[in-house]
Amino acid sequence: MVAVKRLPLVLLLALLPAACSSDASGGPTGVSEVSGPMPALAGPTLDGGTLAPADYLGRVVVVNFWATWCGPCRREQPGLSAVEAEQGPDGAVFVGVNFRDDAAAARAYLEEFGVAYPSLEDASGSIAHDFGVPYLPATIVVDETGEMRYRAVGAIDEDVLRDLIAGVSSE
Repeated sequence: MVAVKRLPLVLLLALLPAACSSDASGGPTGVSEVSGPMPALAGPTLDGGTLAPADYLGRVVVVNFWATWCGPCRREQPGLSAVEAEQGPDGAVFVGVNFRDDAAAARAYLEEFGVAYPSLEDASGSIAHDFGVPYLPATIVVDETGEMRYRAVGAIDEDVLRDLIAGVSSE
């Protein structure tokens, strides 16, 4: 896979919608094991709040990269929200990352889908690059020690996401 950083912006903008919409089934195009420490997620959220590493320290973290113009992102959002709601206050922490999108459109998307977890804006694409995201949607599952463990590329199925979370959760 080509790293996001190496593509010229014009080519990246041309490829991302095509890659994003290439999975007609809405299912994951691939789940792979990954390793390395999770890059810090911090800053203002699209809902007007703030996210800091203390908000997820010592917890399983699910980081979902999305955009309003991404069809598979829209298809997977209800499932992401459902799994997040099942986690409760002591379960996995979900964080959305809105990739190179219009902030007003992103806020409308969050309202449309009733997304309850925070989403950061990634206008430059640097957060996606730091996480090694090749295209959208992408979901990274991080264990309680802060190590990235899985990356799902394409719309993730609810059952697959539940299994990944369970697989990294300590007992």
